[in-house]
Amino acid sequence: MSSPTVLSEDSLAALRHLRERREINTVSLRYAEAAGVLVPEVEGNLTQEELIDALPADESRLVLHELAFASPEGTRRHAQLLIFWMPPASGEQEEAYAAGFAALTEYLPDVQVHLTARHADQLAYRRLVALAG
Repeated sequence: MSSPTVLSEDSLAALRHLRERREINTVSLRYAEAAGVLVPEVEGNLTQEELIDALPADESRLVLHELAFASPEGTRRHAQLLIFWMPPASGEQEEAYAAGFAALTEYLPDVQVHLTARHADQLAYRRLVALAG
């Protein structure tokens, strides 16, 4: 890859939308090879199952997801998760998406939970709550 992966203006707008308006809880970004940037693919209010279903089985994605859950004491909590979806079949995409993940980590310094998932079971609700809790 000759140039670093960057966030497109559309990606930045989608991320701001999630963080500022709270109308959506998920932004999924894909690498647009021709443009050399990350572009939004999904911008919506997804359940846990819908999030997993929205991820392709053979392509990587970067996802910012706001997880709503209850603490052990019963209080409602929210945590933003930065997810690097990299299924085994994604192959050669790792370098571009790793650069994008690094760019997102810099752009979103207050997001504390970062995870790489290769299989859907790594995105199970209870696991995400444990990571966020």
